Amino acid sequence: MQRMRRLRARISRNDAAQRFRDLGVDVYFGQAQFVDSSTIDVDGTRLDFKRAVIATGARAAAPPVPGLDAVEYLTNETLFSLTALPPRLGIIGAGPIGCEMAQAFAQLGSDVFLVEAEHGILPREDRDAAAVVQERLEGDGVTLLCCGKKLELRQDGGIRLVVESHGRGYDEPIDKLLVAVGRAPNVEHLNLEAVGVNYDKNGVTVNERMQTKNPMIYAAGDICSPYQFTHAADFMARIVIQNALFKGRKASTSLVIPWCTYTSPEIAHVGLYEGQAREQGIAVDTFLQEFHDVDRAVLDGEESGFVKVHVKKGTDTIVGATIVASHAGEMISEITLAMTHGLGLNKIGSTIHPYPTQAEAIRKLGDQFSRTRLTPFVKWLFHKWLGWTR
Repeated sequence: MQRMRRLRARISRNDAAQRFRDLGVDVYFGQAQFVDSSTIDVDGTRLDFKRAVIATGARAAAPPVPGLDAVEYLTNETLFSLTALPPRLGIIGAGPIGCEMAQAFAQLGSDVFLVEAEHGILPREDRDAAAVVQERLEGDGVTLLCCGKKLELRQDGGIRLVVESHGRGYDEPIDKLLVAVGRAPNVEHLNLEAVGVNYDKNGVTVNERMQTKNPMIYAAGDICSPYQFTHAADFMARIVIQNALFKGRKASTSLVIPWCTYTSPEIAHVGLYEGQAREQGIAVDTFLQEFHDVDRAVLDGEESGFVKVHVKKGTDTIVGATIVASHAGEMISEITLAMTHGLGLNKIGSTIHPYPTQAEAIRKLGDQFSRTRLTPFVKWLFHKWLGWTR
């Protein structure tokens, strides 16, 4: 934790107020609220504006668990202030944060109890990919209590985690509790009603140009996006700058947004899952390359992962991909680049990759696609041609 905090302080200068002041930005600290469509009040200081951007983000939200309000719990915002390893750690929610922290603390030596209401972990991810990570988490000693029912927290000289999982009751004493489920947008006290900005439990409502209902006011990041990632907020902010300052018409729908869950192995994804494609009426062909047939993965002892790519049926147009690998977050960018610029799986297959690398798995999918082009008629033509030219 000391090392983490030291490194966090080192990179925090990128977001420091002084850096922005050095760039010519006037920085004000305080609670801001809209007065009207051209004025903001920051703790009594009035600021006039022609365009405004709401970028207040989101925070961890507490789920309606009986007894939760009576115990002290951690969130992703407070977890990293710990100075001692909790011997027994309870975690509610097996999404990305829950799984990342469950595995990290188990590897550091905590007894970890991970509670998830649904079946398995990472419910939004590809099920085959989630299964690979689940096996590794359980191998690292995480006690997974999925299909968790009747969850409650009790005080008994400490915290007791009470839950039913697969018909068995658990009543576990824990030293610390991490709540890793749910996010709430920071819309309170902004006086959005005064400027006609619509919002709901998911945040501020924007159009594809990141404009709110008030055309002078924009929003970017977690406050308005289902993709609550730093890199997504970055590119939404770029769209706001183009549209608000330079009269652009850049659309957020043009963004191809990848993401990664930093477990070991990592899961990275971009585009549509197979089920999402089906719901949208898009027929797909799926190509799978497992790492036990990739030489570098065999050498690294990391054979349990895979690369899965979905293409529009009968074409090489990529609509989505999932990678499970030690460095899946690094590898997914090749597919994201292809999707962003309209390069198909065939182009990836014709791109030379260094040997041996795990990224060669992506090229092998290009080879798989090429082999589908060898129809019986094409095969017959090849035989005829080769027979004639011998």
